[in-house]
Amino acid sequence: MRIEVQYVQKRGISGWRYRRKVPSHLREVLGKTEIVIPLGASEKEAIKNYSRAHAEAERQLAEATSGPKAKPLPPLNPDVGLVTPFELAQSAASEIRALKLDRNWTGGGDPDERDPEEISREVIAETIMSKYPVDANGYPIGVSAQDAALARILLSGARLPRPNPTLRDAERLYLKEKVKGRPNEKKKELETKRAIAFISDTLERDPELISISRQDAREIRDAMLDRVKPTSAERYMNTINAVINHAIKEFELDTVNRFAGLAITKETAAKDDRLPYTPDQLSKVRARVLNRGSDDLKRIWRILEGTGCRIAEVTGLMVADTVTEGNLPHINLVFHPHRRLKTEGSIRKVPLLGDALAAAKEAIEATGDDPLLFAAYCRDRGPDAASAALMKHVRACVTDKKVTVHSLRHTMADKLRTAGVSAADRELVLGHASGKIGDNYGGDDARLKVATQALKKALR
Repeated sequence: MRIEVQYVQKRGISGWRYRRKVPSHLREVLGKTEIVIPLGASEKEAIKNYSRAHAEAERQLAEATSGPKAKPLPPLNPDVGLVTPFELAQSAASEIRALKLDRNWTGGGDPDERDPEEISREVIAETIMSKYPVDANGYPIGVSAQDAALARILLSGARLPRPNPTLRDAERLYLKEKVKGRPNEKKKELETKRAIAFISDTLERDPELISISRQDAREIRDAMLDRVKPTSAERYMNTINAVINHAIKEFELDTVNRFAGLAITKETAAKDDRLPYTPDQLSKVRARVLNRGSDDLKRIWRILEGTGCRIAEVTGLMVADTVTEGNLPHINLVFHPHRRLKTEGSIRKVPLLGDALAAAKEAIEATGDDPLLFAAYCRDRGPDAASAALMKHVRACVTDKKVTVHSLRHTMADKLRTAGVSAADRELVLGHASGKIGDNYGGDDARLKVATQALKKALR
């Protein structure tokens, strides 16, 4: 006769024992990976002592699950926090497919004849639950959310209603498919999470996407405007629209984006509320940067001041982009994996003249064999680091919050305008959103010549 019960093991001539693995999430609480209890030297003794040993193992596991030292079960993906019902249902559905079960099974067949599909599902569900301890009524306790979801879909099949995706599901999908692996991934991820947080903070829940109303959207907008400037609110609202639209499409939801077309305020027409430097402000900040800044920061400042470029455009330069010889020295602004440009119109050649040209030459000489012009700031969040470092010098000289490092760009725009440079020619220097103005000219060389003439007028 053989013992065919769970957790019993014969150990040669030393007899029989009860041996049961401790679930991974309970091992730290119990301080061991297995529960081992001797059952006796003979098979007869083992049969007699099995019930006692099994009850003792169940007691230990139950205490570990519900006692004061118990720890919560880990989520499906520890990197993304709590798992949503929609994610659990998706994970369970994937398991059903992997098990080669009928995804459309609903049960309810002939009650006098057991359905093979139903039998298979019940056996699998029982196997999943068998690893958990049971309470006094025989019900498993401490079941993980993943296993519970899988057991439900096994036993109910297609009869089980599918949970609706929530805001958190939309955010995670967007980060996975639209942000992960892209340039400036960390910055974009942070901005996305900040934008979505306005919704969850205002509604004080993780709402189902189909439940968000237009009134909810207006309340979220108003709460946003209480906390950030209209320009920032507009940027966050654009991100929210992108996340919601992507979710509606990919989750195939029968709803509309309640945030679409939601106006911020009339103030958003002026997208940039920075001011240009006054001559006195510029003189003081420049002197401080050149006196106290690092070599890289000094050169970055001088190039920004002499070109009107955005800071990310300069910090992301490669040596190969920087042409300092010939009749038309310039920087060639193109897309790079490490540095995206703001718009299509940002792709351009910006002339290097005077002190900006000298700074570029110094930067090339200082790089050695490095292909990056400013390696210390040519990384994720590098432009932010350079801006923060320069802003310390700006704030030491200028208290007006509307004057920032980016104000150098406005200063150059004013110089170009004052010099009588046309809008089309100004855009050749500064870049533009449409990418169409430069089409008024011929090829790259013709545009660079016009831009050089325009910049010379501004810097006289």
